[in-house]
Amino acid sequence: MTTKLTLSLKKSVIEKAKRYAKGNNQSLSQIIESYLEKITSTEPELGDSELDSIRGIIKLPKDFDLKKESRKLRIKKHG
Repeated sequence: MTTKLTLSLKKSVIEKAKRYAKGNNQSLSQIIESYLEKITSTEPELGDSELDSIRGIIKLPKDFDLKKESRKLRIKKHG
């Protein structure tokens, strides 16, 4: 089921988005729906090009404790 949505955007943004949509053989609605689906997804998509481009860049020790290190950074930043 689809529902109508009204958005208020800068005219220049709408014009660029329409050109982009046309150049990619998609409707503006399809592009916006895809984007909203992606940013509201609770799990990253496998093969997502943005994640693939950074996956494996940092090698952490096997005994690395993410929670402990995150807590240290929060304490350092916020006191």
